[in-house]
Amino acid sequence: MELVRYEVKKRVAYITLNRPEKRNALNGQMVTALKNAFAQAQTDEQAKVIVLRGEGKIFCAGADLESLQQLQCNTFEENIADSQHLKSLFEQIYACPKVVVAALNGHALAGGCGLATVCDIVFAAEGVKMGYTEVKIGFIPAIVMVFLLRKIGEGRAKEMLLSGELLNAQQAYNYGLINFVVNENELNEAVENYVQKLCVGNSAQAMAHTKQMIAAVQNLDSLEKGLDFAATQNAHARGSADCQRGISAFLNKENLVW
Repeated sequence: MELVRYEVKKRVAYITLNRPEKRNALNGQMVTALKNAFAQAQTDEQAKVIVLRGEGKIFCAGADLESLQQLQCNTFEENIADSQHLKSLFEQIYACPKVVVAALNGHALAGGCGLATVCDIVFAAEGVKMGYTEVKIGFIPAIVMVFLLRKIGEGRAKEMLLSGELLNAQQAYNYGLINFVVNENELNEAVENYVQKLCVGNSAQAMAHTKQMIAAVQNLDSLEKGLDFAATQNAHARGSADCQRGISAFLNKENLVW
């Protein structure tokens, strides 16, 4: 059985975690399969948007039992390599030039919550729970912390990471961890409608440029540098083929489909 399924429908690449019997838990092979799938989606000319989802009733339960047991036997060097493996997956998803939408059909726990956190837009069914439970087993949510702080701020991140408690879907929405809460029976339709609007209504080039700017501007150490960077990017965007096409269509009152 494929650990991760990859398919493209209507310009959307669907990446599906496919270990339902293990609650889609992460191990080294699963992380490798996800990295390969996202690399394929990033270069796939037939795919404009990416959807990440889980097979079965759980989106992802974090690290699987065998991986947790192996941690006790690993050398420091082995643990560094394993941590870098997961880090590069999260970084790959976060920096992907295509919009990545997570569709949480079930709980997203620990590393599974990390997967959702690094996605751009998150849909969750009403019964979903999310959280970082690492401190409850003497571990730390180290890698995802970097992304979580950016996404929801220090106050909420501290509350989640230090307590290890789970949030229900509405709480996760209130915290800014997810964007949309929908009925479980309507999740697939809601995600499909959303991604098709992106595919038809938005320039892929402009979305990629915007994502790159959102990530980069947070690394600048002053308001002035941020604004200078933004002004330069603004000028570059004005000269792009997509911008010229879009402005021309707007001025001529044409119905533009990207």
